Amino acid sequence: MSNEAGRVAEERSGGAYRDPDGLDTGSPSGSPYSTTLGGDPRVADVRERLAAAREASQTLSDKARAKLDSQNKLYVRDRIALLFDEGSFIEDGRYANSVAGNLPADGVVTGRGTVDGRPAIVVANDPTVKAGSWGARTVEKIVRATESALREELPIFWFVDSAGARITDQVQLFPGRRGAGRIFHNQVALSGKVPQICCLFGPSAAGGAYIPSFTDVLIMVEGNASMYLGSPRMAEMVVGEKVSLEEMGGARMHCTVSGVGDLLAEDDPEAIELAKLFFSYLPSTWRDEPPTYIAEEPEVALTDTTVPEIESQPFDIHEVIDGLVDDDSFFEIKPLFAPELVVGFGRMDGRTVGFVANNSAAKGGVLFTDSADKATRFIWMCDAYSIPLIYLADVPGFMIGSEVERGGIIRHGAKMVSAVSEATVPQFCVVVRKAYGAGLYAMCGPGFGPDATIALPTARIAVMGPEAAVNAVYAGKIAAIEDDTERAEFVQARRDEYLEDVDLERLASDLVIDTVVEASDLRADLLRRLSYAARRDRSFSERRRAIPPV
Repeated sequence: MSNEAGRVAEERSGGAYRDPDGLDTGSPSGSPYSTTLGGDPRVADVRERLAAAREASQTLSDKARAKLDSQNKLYVRDRIALLFDEGSFIEDGRYANSVAGNLPADGVVTGRGTVDGRPAIVVANDPTVKAGSWGARTVEKIVRATESALREELPIFWFVDSAGARITDQVQLFPGRRGAGRIFHNQVALSGKVPQICCLFGPSAAGGAYIPSFTDVLIMVEGNASMYLGSPRMAEMVVGEKVSLEEMGGARMHCTVSGVGDLLAEDDPEAIELAKLFFSYLPSTWRDEPPTYIAEEPEVALTDTTVPEIESQPFDIHEVIDGLVDDDSFFEIKPLFAPELVVGFGRMDGRTVGFVANNSAAKGGVLFTDSADKATRFIWMCDAYSIPLIYLADVPGFMIGSEVERGGIIRHGAKMVSAVSEATVPQFCVVVRKAYGAGLYAMCGPGFGPDATIALPTARIAVMGPEAAVNAVYAGKIAAIEDDTERAEFVQARRDEYLEDVDLERLASDLVIDTVVEASDLRADLLRRLSYAARRDRSFSERRRAIPPV
């Protein structure tokens, strides 16, 4: 009798059939599903196993819960519940690797839902399953999620908390066409097409550290989040360096020193709230416009005395930004990294606008390699998502000296100038105070075709400041004058000549700048110009691609 014939005979007689491999499929009479759902023991068995797998991926053990609590972490499904609108989440691949028995969902939850009514995809590591490590099915689920994001042009939220790849699965997950490399390939394809937003709740180790680095914004939970290509232990073994995890790749280090991180969060709920807030400034895809909100007046209006008239007096450029944007709407990116330059989103009359602003309160507002990189990436993001840019220039120029030259400041500065040049969104250059040398170029000066160059009465545009210019041109003559009074009079006379040459009215008369407005009128002027520039041409240069300096 064949196996199948034996099974049929036993089922008909009401007995339990045991196949030659010894698997007891159960009996109709012993299954709770048999009488209520049709009586097929095979279906009952499937239901029971799927129910067990679902329960395993839904319920935490006491040990796992205690560990999360000790780390001040939320369970992966609780994180997802905070992200999506209630009842909107639908999951894919929940039973991945369920036959393994101890790998619920294979350590990653994927699916889609709505965030404030807007559809999005989530990829969320489960750190309670082998520390959120990747197996072959984990990678397949992530690849499929990115393919869905590409196919449907849906934003993707990355909730990362993973120890990296499972070495035991390396052949299955690492080298192939649908291996881990495909994730990064798809992320690059998604870049600028849809928002990619990452919350890093725990580790992101080795190759997995590249997932956060390819996203548009990286929010790191202080005390828990870390990123590194090699662990401290590996660094000690390979290069002989002894270093702590925090020093190697901790959240604060990455948000202040390396610039890999964008925002620090106190805990999981704050990280998710920041992710949703960031998303509120962006469109769902590159084809759409950013969402609009109810217009509000600034919390504190700009006055004609907001900007100090003495150019050497430091002040916080946030005062100007806050006077331009709707009340409490400025969302700063990388506030702890390269603070001499401020970048972020704000809303003006309910619409998203990007700001690039020199901050003389930090390092005099001088541009360094880090601040150039910070500006470049932000400009790229605004251009990708059709967000107009406002530059607030108060810049002495780029930093000089052997250290920054060895660090490639020319290359980094050229990268920022390239980003400014290529951006096709409306751009407005506001000369708040000084805009000297290549700093004027990096802040979208007149030569870069901004929709308007606007100056406050405190503005100065020149190759360099008057003191530096006089010293550069007349250093020999100044040194030759022995009398202190005569020397001071000579220097002052040359300084006055220089200032007359770069007089603001003369610059306006020569059409270097388009208009001069008081700070109190700046918001109204910009709002009108933004409305008129909305239909500008979005082309720049016909070619295959640029070769930007990196």
